[in-house]
Parts: sequence; structure tokens; C-alpha cells
Amino acid sequence: MKNTISHRVADFLKNFPPFNFLHHLELEKLSEQISIIYKDKDSVIFAENDATHDSFYVVHKGAVALKKNLKNAVLDMCDEGDIFGLRPLLAQENYIMEARAYEETILYAIPIAVFKPYALENRHIGNFLIESYASNTKNPYSDIHKNKLYGDFIGEEPSRSDQELFDLQPVKYSKKIVTCGPSTTAKEIAKILTKKKVGAILIVDEMLPIGIITDKDLRNKIVSGDYPITTTAETIMTKPVITYSKKMTVTEAQMAMMKSNISYLCLTKDGTVNTKAVGILSKHDLMVALGNNPAVLIKALKRTTKVKEIKPIRARIMQLLQGYLDQNIPMTLISKIITELNDACITRVIEMSLEKMSSPPPAKFAWLALGSQGRSEQMLHTDQDNAIVYENVSEVFRDETQAYFRKFAAHVNKGLFTIGYDYCPAEMMASNPKWCLSLDEWKTQIEYWITNHGKNEVLLSFIFFDFSVTYGDSETANQLSDFIFEKLKANPIFYVHLVSGALQSPSPTGFFRQFLVEQDGANKDQFDIKRRALMPLTDAARVLILSHSVKSISNTAERFEKLAELEPQNSELYLSCSYSFKALLKFRTKQGLLHHDSGQFIALESLSKMEKIKLKRTFKTIKELQELISVRFNVSNLV
Repeated sequence: MKNTISHRVADFLKNFPPFNFLHHLELEKLSEQISIIYKDKDSVIFAENDATHDSFYVVHKGAVALKKNLKNAVLDMCDEGDIFGLRPLLAQENYIMEARAYEETILYAIPIAVFKPYALENRHIGNFLIESYASNTKNPYSDIHKNKLYGDFIGEEPSRSDQELFDLQPVKYSKKIVTCGPSTTAKEIAKILTKKKVGAILIVDEMLPIGIITDKDLRNKIVSGDYPITTTAETIMTKPVITYSKKMTVTEAQMAMMKSNISYLCLTKDGTVNTKAVGILSKHDLMVALGNNPAVLIKALKRTTKVKEIKPIRARIMQLLQGYLDQNIPMTLISKIITELNDACITRVIEMSLEKMSSPPPAKFAWLALGSQGRSEQMLHTDQDNAIVYENVSEVFRDETQAYFRKFAAHVNKGLFTIGYDYCPAEMMASNPKWCLSLDEWKTQIEYWITNHGKNEVLLSFIFFDFSVTYGDSETANQLSDFIFEKLKANPIFYVHLVSGALQSPSPTGFFRQFLVEQDGANKDQFDIKRRALMPLTDAARVLILSHSVKSISNTAERFEKLAELEPQNSELYLSCSYSFKALLKFRTKQGLLHHDSGQFIALESLSKMEKIKLKRTFKTIKELQELISVRFNVSNLV
């Protein structure tokens, strides 16, 4: 049995280009000339401007960082099987970057003189080496390649092609906007609409949109006799005008109209009422395609009369998700669409549950989505995490109100189970009395979590602080959000405990950057992508965004992008974290759809070598991010 060092080297190299282009006898002959080099962590392999070596290198174990000393920015991270140091093979010049062991590393040094004849004689080898030399970075957020390079990477955000789905193409809108001032009369507006042959007019004040009047408004308010024809625009206009960015897609426009039950959208430069209107979009401007179009699914949901009718629609949503992934649609857009559709399913269950109640709600309330759903990151069928907050009522009606919402919550949770959401094993659901509280009761609960720093309190805070409103009164939820920030500001030590909790997530890799897998249980020998990769990023983003008192941003990738704006000195790290998170989420979603589960646990033997390498590349930001929050919040001093 052959077991010499050279044969083990050949067995390793045959799995990677360009060595896989060699005949096995050629590879064995080459391997006899290869040297094996061990490097300690942080040791330099070659420095910038060093004279070239007589070999180039292949990473056998560990990782090598390629850097430019000007800013010490990592341009690339070479993992197992990657080659680097090709400059002496293709150019007689000094090295233009530094190669440093990112951790304990074993290298194969390939002698230039021995390998060069193969590169000259074998076209495939030569082409591979030239391409590798020409594109020596895979980090899309390195300073010199920012906004220029998108490599072959899981989760990449590719440019759009002519073959992409129609409903994800940019919407076409009218740039000929018909406007008038707030003092214009209804009679004058009717004449303008008739002359311009349009169905809506935008009301502007100092060029900014403040309202909109449609021909339907004139019929319902003027022709009906409710207002005289001399009534001014500011009296009958719909306000505030709903605005969106001109960059929205066909799908986003369709869903926006259906969500707000309107027929016209005002498009502004930045999507807010604070900039000049650049276009207007009517429902007639949109083409609604057949099949699993999001707008069609929304319509189908509105037509349902029984909860069980929603389940097949959710299956169609999963088909749509698979289609988007197959088309390599950007994850940012996918998550927005799927979140809207999932929210629409939950909203319909809530509406049906309200119909089952013997009376309307006794108080204003909000149905809160928690955890991954609250962060708009729940792509697959997972368990429920939700809560109810309702407005305070007098002591006389306290028990009655509490009983109503608990019964209502039980209906909703049962309905969600029927359409495919499993019950939460920890019972973090609105049907649990602990998660169905009045505003004041929630404030008392949150204050307890923030002022008592136990592990359980920190965990519950992690889950709850990412809430978003799926249905109901947003003002009540806003009051709760304001209270959270108020208490955090008064108790800054809690940030330290949040960071300490965030640092508890197990590392994704161990010695020589090997994947750390589960040691026992039902998922033994599988990799937990949720706990080891996604959660460290999610938890760090949460504590950082809370420390900046930023409200209304709960999505992890969007939090990192906002942090990049707030902390320019750390923007490269935060943007890399956003990129990595979307890549990991996309990878988990693909695995979940492939295996018909949550995608949390991955059998590593099912992955290709390239998939493993790409997956590991997303891990490199986790350690740096955790070091940042540890130092910033001085976790080492926590007793």
C-alpha cells in the first residue's frame, strides 16, 4: 500500500485545479519535488516588495491572508487547495503584496523550474494560472475593488440579465407628473384631469408631495355632494401621500398597491416625501403575470375563506422562493418579497381568527413577529415566535381584556400551525400568557430583563428586541420600542451582558479551520449553520444597532449597512458582515429547500470542496466582529 509523503501530496493536489489537469504519473513525479512548509500564526511567507521565491504555494491546512501594507487591508483569504504567490511564474517582478499565515498553516511549495514546463505544454493549466494571477482577490469589499468585483460566491448579488423574471425588473413609470397646489379647487382639478387625460393629480408644496387626489376621490367626495365644487385640494386630498423610490421593481409596486389598497404610487428620488417627485405609477401601468407571481398569490390569499386554504398557497410561495434562488436573484430582494408574502399569510390567519371571536377586540393591539420572522429573515417553514401587546385598560376590564386576547391568540397560533408553522418548543407564542400582555405589563417585563442580567433574561431579550408589527396598532408597539431604548440608555451595563451573550455562540471552525460539528444527538457530525455562523452575526448586529439607538431596522444585513454609515472607520468590516450574512442565509435556504427542512444542520459530506471553501470565506468576519464588540463594551471586565 502506497503511503509515502509524495503520494499523500499527490492525492491531495489531484482534487484541485490546475493539478487536476495533470496525468496521475505526472502529478506523482511533480509531488516528489514539492516541499512541505509549516508556518505559525501571523508568520510572513513573503512580504510586499520581497524578491520572488523559486516556488509558488498551495495551502494544505489552515489559511493565508494576502494583504497590502498601505492600509493592511486583506485582499484575499486563501483556504485549503488555494494557490498563491504566482508572480515568479508569470512575471519577473517583486511581490506586490504580503502573504501572512492567518493561523497555523501547512503549505506545499511547488518549484517554479519543475512546474513551468507543464504550464507551457498544457493549455488548461496555463489558462488557469493566468486567470488566477489576473484576479487575485475574492473580497468584494476590499478597498481597491469596492463596487467593482463580484466573484463566484454563494450569496453573490449578480447583475441582472435579460432572462431574469419579468416581475423583478425595474418598474416603468410616467415622468409626466400632473401637479397643483393645496389651494386649487376641486372644479379646477377636474378640468386639469380632463385636459391631461390622467386619473390622478399630485398636490405639492414647494415642489414636495403632500397629497394626492384621484378621479375616484372626486366622485366620492364632490359628485356625491359631500363637499362643494369650490373645496380646495388640501381638504379632500389623501394624505400623507405614499411614496416609494423610483428604483422599485414591478413586484414591489404590485405588492405596495395591494398592501395599502391604493391605485397610484408617487415615486421620489429617495423614496420619501422629503425629496421632489420624479414620477407617478398607476395600477394600469403594471402587468400582472400569471402563475406564482407575488401579486397573484396576495390576491389568492385575500380570497381564502378557511385557514386550511392558505397552506397550498404557502407551498406556492416556497416554489417561488426556489425559482428566485435558481435565477440567482439578489438575497436582499428575495427576503423582502418572501417576508411580505409570509406576513400576508399570517395576516389572513389573524383576520379569520378575529372573525371567530364573538366580539371585536376590546382594546387596540399589535401582533408582534419575533426572532427571525421579526428580522425579515424567515425564508423556510420554521416554528412560531410571536407575541401580543395591547393598550392599557382600566382595572375593571383587565381580566376580561386579558381573557379575550388569550383566546384570540390561541385561535391564531392554531391557525398558523395548520398552515405549516410548528408550535414553538419553548412556548414563545402569544397563546402563552407570558407573551400576551398589556403595554404596561410588557414594560414591567422588559425592565426586569434589562435590570436582571441572568442568562435567561439576556436570551429572552435577544428574541424579543427584534420584534416587528405584523398586524394591528403600530403606535402601541412604538411606545414599547421607545421604552426599550429609554431603559437601555438608563442601564448601559446591560449592553455588556448582551455582548457577553452574543459571544457565547460556538465557533464555526477549530484547529486548521476545520468545521466544528455537533458531537452528539440527532444531528451528530453535522454542521449547525444557524448557531455557529448566522447567530454570531445577528447577535452582534443587534447590540451594535441598539447602542446607536436606531429604531425600525431589525434585519441583520440592513443593520450592518446602517452601521457602515454610522461608523465609517469600520465600514469595510460591516459591509463584509452584511455580505457574509446574506451569503449564509442564502446557503441555508438552499439547503433547507433541498432537504425539505429548516436548513439549520448540514451534512458536510454532501458539500463539494468548492462549497466548503466558499462557506469558510464567510466565517472570516465573525472573529473580527466579535473582537470589536468585546473591546468596545469591555466584556473582559464583566464579573
